[in-house]
Amino acid sequence: MILGFPMPIVAASLLSFAVTFFIILWLIKGRTNWVLDYPNSRSLHSVPVPRVGGLGLLLGVLISWLFFSATLPFSIWLGIVLLIPISLLDDIQQMPAWYRLLAQCIAAAIFSFLLWQDGLNWLVILLVLVSIIWMSNLYNFMDGSDGLAGGMTIIGFGYYGVIALLAGSHEFALINFSIAAAATAFVYYNFYPARIFLGDVGAIPLGFLAATLGIMGWIDGLWTLWLPLLIFSPFIADASVTLIKRFIRGEKIWQAHREHYYQRIIQSGFGHRNTALASYLLMIIAGASALWAGNQALAVQSQVALIWSGAYLVLMFTFDWHQLNHSQQG
Repeated sequence: MILGFPMPIVAASLLSFAVTFFIILWLIKGRTNWVLDYPNSRSLHSVPVPRVGGLGLLLGVLISWLFFSATLPFSIWLGIVLLIPISLLDDIQQMPAWYRLLAQCIAAAIFSFLLWQDGLNWLVILLVLVSIIWMSNLYNFMDGSDGLAGGMTIIGFGYYGVIALLAGSHEFALINFSIAAAATAFVYYNFYPARIFLGDVGAIPLGFLAATLGIMGWIDGLWTLWLPLLIFSPFIADASVTLIKRFIRGEKIWQAHREHYYQRIIQSGFGHRNTALASYLLMIIAGASALWAGNQALAVQSQVALIWSGAYLVLMFTFDWHQLNHSQQG
């Protein structure tokens, strides 16, 4: 035991961190000319930056899982194996949106179908299917600012790992801590000013894992269904409200844009670094409330979820109102 963490978890996390750290370093050292993210009218960066950092992150995770013989459902392994190459191809040469969506639907359907075979209600299965597809996409939508998605990965999967460890599920804790450790190595290179981006190859599989591992923890009785929603609620709230607003205005919601709240906050002058740090604080508080609520009655958990929903709406409305007044005064 090291600081209360079993040695296999510590060793797996260190391996995941080290593999990711050195693979990304190798990628940065001139091995990514074939997949650079060039600035455009929707970008928040001003110079070309490699966008395959997620490949290094996921290789670190997968190598750690394989070395320590992590036991995961076949559907999760299959989903990752399907999503990584499709997402990498999209990073190299942009593919039609329906190609990516089809791959996400197949991965989500396989995971959901196997749950249905285990006897879950069909309505629950439908919600699982939609949530996996949505989480895969919103993780990608929120990967547009230095350090943001990487920090969410550290904090989100870190909370998964802590709660699994407290529940006595050491292997599930190892699985999640390996992801958090790899994300820590990635953020070292991705924090402002970023030397590499996560890319679709990292964001989409991580969104898939955030959803499927969250559902697994619920099915295994490690936490209630509210917990993963609260932990990742900063991402869910920003992406969901932004896309709903774009849909109401009749805009193409699958097209890249700079209308997410984190993007607008950066453009308002707050900057990448401050936006990331403020987001980390919000994520930590949301995760801590989820950890506390997990030990309370269902009614209390529902109240916590409602309080957070209201808080996000107030924050967004306040920012919208401030920007509107500022633009009118200007």
